[in-house]
Amino acid sequence: MIYLQHELHGRKIAYMEMEAEFDEKNGWTRYTLDTPVEAAPVANELEVKRRRGRPSLEAAEQGA
Repeated sequence: MIYLQHELHGRKIAYMEMEAEFDEKNGWTRYTLDTPVEAAPVANELEVKRRRGRPSLEAAEQGA
């Protein structure tokens, strides 16, 4: 198994050398499980979606 990480996409595992080489051409970098977390920073936080509240009954009546 080949461990890869990407600045935007997080981490993944490649099972073939050819797959890992392709991924490296697209911005992925290899890491080992022995690599300290501080040495391998990865931003893998999803953006929080904002929920819109339902319009109140009064707003719906005014718009109709």
